[in-house]
Amino acid sequence: MRSGAIPFQFEIASVLSSLARSADARSCAVRLSLPFVNFLVCPSEREKAAAVEIIVRAADRRVLSAQECCDNCIDNALRSLQELRGQLVEKQVELSGERKGSLYQLIELMLVAIRQFLTFEQKLARRDRMGGLKRGERIRSPEDRQTYFDALELLRGHLSRSLGQITVIADMNLPSDGLIAGYQGAWPINAYKPVDAAKFGIRSASQEI
Repeated sequence: MRSGAIPFQFEIASVLSSLARSADARSCAVRLSLPFVNFLVCPSEREKAAAVEIIVRAADRRVLSAQECCDNCIDNALRSLQELRGQLVEKQVELSGERKGSLYQLIELMLVAIRQFLTFEQKLARRDRMGGLKRGERIRSPEDRQTYFDALELLRGHLSRSLGQITVIADMNLPSDGLIAGYQGAWPINAYKPVDAAKFGIRSASQEI
Protein backbone atom coordinates (compact mmCIF):
# COMPACT_ATOMS: atom_id res chain seq x y z
CA MET A 1 0.00 0.00 0.00
CA ARG A 2 2.04 2.94 -1.30
CA SER A 3 1.77 6.53 -0.10
CA GLY A 4 5.02 7.77 -1.65
CA ALA A 5 6.39 8.88 1.74
CA ILE A 6 10.09 8.55 2.57
CA PRO A 7 10.12 7.53 6.26
CA PHE A 8 13.91 7.33 6.46
CA GLN A 9 16.97 7.61 4.20
CA PHE A 10 19.64 5.03 3.45
CA GLU A 11 23.25 5.86 4.29
CA ILE A 12 25.42 4.31 1.56
CA ALA A 13 28.48 6.57 1.32
CA SER A 14 30.84 3.96 2.79
CA VAL A 15 29.76 1.27 0.31
CA LEU A 16 30.08 3.65 -2.63
CA SER A 17 33.58 4.50 -1.46
CA SER A 18 34.48 0.79 -1.42
CA LEU A 19 32.96 0.30 -4.86
CA ALA A 20 35.04 3.19 -6.16
CA ARG A 21 38.15 1.26 -5.16
CA SER A 22 36.97 -1.73 -7.22
CA ALA A 23 36.62 0.37 -10.38
CA ASP A 24 38.32 -1.15 -13.42
CA ALA A 25 38.14 0.23 -16.96
CA ARG A 26 39.76 -2.65 -18.80
CA SER A 27 38.16 -3.99 -21.97
CA CYS A 28 36.21 -6.55 -19.91
CA ALA A 29 34.49 -3.78 -17.94
CA VAL A 30 30.74 -3.45 -17.48
CA ARG A 31 28.95 -0.32 -16.30
CA LEU A 32 27.23 -0.17 -12.92
CA SER A 33 24.70 2.61 -12.32
CA LEU A 34 24.17 3.46 -8.66
CA PRO A 35 22.79 6.40 -6.68
CA PHE A 36 24.92 9.50 -7.35
CA VAL A 37 27.62 7.63 -9.33
CA ASN A 38 28.45 5.24 -12.17
CA PHE A 39 31.33 2.74 -12.17
CA LEU A 40 33.15 0.59 -14.68
CA VAL A 41 34.12 -2.77 -13.17
CA CYS A 42 35.59 -5.99 -14.50
CA PRO A 43 33.99 -8.95 -12.66
CA SER A 44 35.79 -12.27 -12.36
CA GLU A 45 34.30 -15.53 -13.59
CA ARG A 46 33.65 -16.49 -9.97
CA GLU A 47 31.74 -13.26 -9.42
CA LYS A 48 29.68 -13.83 -12.57
CA ALA A 49 28.69 -17.34 -11.44
CA ALA A 50 27.84 -16.13 -7.93
CA ALA A 51 25.78 -13.27 -9.36
CA VAL A 52 23.67 -15.71 -11.41
CA GLU A 53 22.96 -17.74 -8.26
CA ILE A 54 21.95 -14.63 -6.32
CA ILE A 55 19.45 -13.63 -9.02
CA VAL A 56 17.94 -17.11 -9.25
CA ARG A 57 17.50 -17.34 -5.47
CA ALA A 58 16.16 -13.80 -5.14
CA ALA A 59 13.35 -14.53 -7.58
CA ASP A 60 11.67 -16.67 -4.90
CA ARG A 61 11.86 -14.08 -2.11
CA ARG A 62 8.36 -12.99 -1.12
CA VAL A 63 9.58 -9.73 0.42
CA LEU A 64 10.74 -8.43 -2.95
CA SER A 65 7.34 -8.43 -4.64
CA ALA A 66 4.63 -8.65 -1.95
CA GLN A 67 2.06 -5.93 -1.34
CA GLU A 68 1.27 -5.62 2.37
CA CYS A 69 -2.24 -4.83 3.60
CA CYS A 70 -2.24 -5.85 7.28
CA ASP A 71 -0.08 -6.70 10.30
CA ASN A 72 0.19 -10.34 9.25
CA CYS A 73 1.51 -9.28 5.83
CA ILE A 74 4.11 -7.09 7.53
CA ASP A 75 5.25 -9.97 9.74
CA ASN A 76 5.56 -12.27 6.71
CA ALA A 77 7.61 -9.64 4.87
CA LEU A 78 9.94 -9.21 7.87
CA ARG A 79 10.43 -12.97 8.08
CA SER A 80 11.18 -13.20 4.35
CA LEU A 81 13.58 -10.29 4.66
CA GLN A 82 15.57 -12.08 7.37
CA GLU A 83 15.79 -15.14 5.12
CA LEU A 84 17.07 -13.01 2.24
CA ARG A 85 19.58 -11.39 4.57
CA GLY A 86 20.87 -14.83 5.58
CA GLN A 87 21.32 -15.87 1.95
CA LEU A 88 23.23 -12.69 1.13
CA VAL A 89 25.53 -13.10 4.13
CA GLU A 90 26.25 -16.70 3.07
CA LYS A 91 27.17 -15.48 -0.40
CA GLN A 92 29.51 -12.86 1.06
CA VAL A 93 31.22 -15.62 3.06
CA GLU A 94 31.72 -17.58 -0.15
CA LEU A 95 33.21 -14.46 -1.76
CA SER A 96 35.43 -13.62 1.21
CA GLY A 97 38.50 -14.05 -0.99
CA GLU A 98 37.20 -11.26 -3.24
CA ARG A 99 36.10 -8.75 -0.62
CA LYS A 100 37.36 -5.88 -2.78
CA GLY A 101 35.40 -7.07 -5.80
CA SER A 102 32.35 -5.30 -7.14
CA LEU A 103 29.90 -8.16 -6.44
CA TYR A 104 30.87 -8.37 -2.77
CA GLN A 105 30.28 -4.63 -2.48
CA LEU A 106 26.93 -4.80 -4.31
CA ILE A 107 25.83 -7.44 -1.82
CA GLU A 108 26.98 -5.12 0.94
CA LEU A 109 24.90 -2.35 -0.63
CA MET A 110 21.87 -4.58 -0.13
CA LEU A 111 22.85 -5.67 3.37
CA VAL A 112 23.52 -2.11 4.54
CA ALA A 113 20.02 -1.12 3.48
CA ILE A 114 18.49 -4.17 5.18
CA ARG A 115 20.35 -3.44 8.42
CA GLN A 116 19.25 0.19 8.36
CA PHE A 117 15.66 -0.82 7.65
CA LEU A 118 15.69 -3.30 10.55
CA THR A 119 17.07 -0.62 12.89
CA PHE A 120 14.23 1.66 11.80
CA GLU A 121 11.72 -1.18 12.28
CA GLN A 122 12.98 -1.83 15.80
CA LYS A 123 12.37 1.79 16.69
CA LEU A 124 8.81 1.48 15.40
CA ALA A 125 8.31 -1.72 17.41
CA ARG A 126 9.55 -0.01 20.58
CA ARG A 127 7.18 2.87 19.94
CA ASP A 128 4.30 0.41 19.59
CA ARG A 129 5.18 -1.16 22.95
CA MET A 130 5.39 2.25 24.58
CA GLY A 131 1.88 2.87 23.27
CA GLY A 132 0.58 -0.21 25.08
CA LEU A 133 1.36 -2.99 22.60
CA LYS A 134 2.90 -5.96 24.42
CA ARG A 135 5.96 -7.79 23.13
CA GLY A 136 4.84 -10.42 20.64
CA GLU A 137 1.57 -8.67 19.85
CA ARG A 138 1.03 -7.43 16.32
CA ILE A 139 -1.79 -4.92 16.38
CA ARG A 140 -0.18 -1.76 15.06
CA SER A 141 -1.78 1.64 14.92
CA PRO A 142 -2.97 2.73 11.44
CA GLU A 143 -0.24 5.39 11.37
CA ASP A 144 2.54 2.96 12.27
CA ARG A 145 1.16 0.38 9.86
CA GLN A 146 1.39 2.88 7.01
CA THR A 147 4.94 3.74 8.08
CA TYR A 148 5.84 0.05 7.81
CA PHE A 149 4.25 -0.09 4.36
CA ASP A 150 6.22 2.97 3.21
CA ALA A 151 9.51 1.72 4.68
CA LEU A 152 9.10 -1.69 3.07
CA GLU A 153 8.35 -0.07 -0.29
CA LEU A 154 11.49 2.05 0.06
CA LEU A 155 13.61 -0.99 0.86
CA ARG A 156 12.00 -3.05 -1.91
CA GLY A 157 12.92 -0.44 -4.50
CA HIS A 158 16.51 -0.34 -3.26
CA LEU A 159 16.86 -4.12 -3.31
CA SER A 160 15.24 -4.42 -6.75
CA ARG A 161 17.57 -1.85 -8.30
CA SER A 162 20.60 -3.37 -6.55
CA LEU A 163 19.66 -6.77 -7.97
CA GLY A 164 19.35 -5.12 -11.37
CA GLN A 165 23.01 -4.16 -11.12
CA ILE A 166 23.88 -7.70 -10.07
CA THR A 167 22.29 -8.89 -13.33
CA VAL A 168 24.89 -6.71 -15.07
CA ILE A 169 27.65 -8.62 -13.26
CA ALA A 170 25.93 -11.90 -14.12
CA ASP A 171 25.61 -10.87 -17.80
CA MET A 172 21.95 -11.92 -17.75
CA ASN A 173 19.37 -10.59 -20.17
CA LEU A 174 17.23 -9.04 -17.43
CA PRO A 175 16.26 -5.43 -16.62
CA SER A 176 19.24 -3.65 -15.10
CA ASP A 177 17.09 -0.81 -13.73
CA GLY A 178 15.34 -3.19 -11.33
CA LEU A 179 14.79 -6.93 -11.18
CA ILE A 180 11.25 -6.72 -9.79
CA ALA A 181 8.39 -5.33 -11.89
CA GLY A 182 6.96 -2.23 -10.25
CA TYR A 183 10.28 -1.41 -8.59
CA GLN A 184 12.26 -0.30 -11.61
CA GLY A 185 13.53 2.96 -13.03
CA ALA A 186 16.00 5.58 -11.89
CA TRP A 187 17.31 5.46 -8.33
CA PRO A 188 15.18 7.83 -6.18
CA ILE A 189 17.91 10.11 -4.87
CA ASN A 190 15.69 11.46 -2.08
CA ALA A 191 15.73 7.96 -0.56
CA TYR A 192 19.45 8.37 0.21
CA LYS A 193 21.45 10.64 2.45
CA PRO A 194 23.51 12.98 0.25
CA VAL A 195 26.90 11.70 -0.86
CA ASP A 196 29.83 13.93 -1.72
CA ALA A 197 31.22 11.83 -4.55
CA ALA A 198 34.31 14.01 -4.89
CA LYS A 199 35.28 13.19 -1.30
CA PHE A 200 35.88 9.58 -2.30
CA GLY A 201 37.45 10.36 -5.63
CA ILE A 202 34.19 9.39 -7.34
CA ARG A 203 32.90 11.20 -10.38
CA SER A 204 29.30 12.25 -10.75
CA ALA A 205 26.55 9.93 -11.99
CA SER A 206 26.83 11.43 -15.46
CA GLN A 207 30.42 10.19 -15.73
CA GLU A 208 32.19 6.87 -15.46
CA ILE A 209 35.33 5.74 -13.66
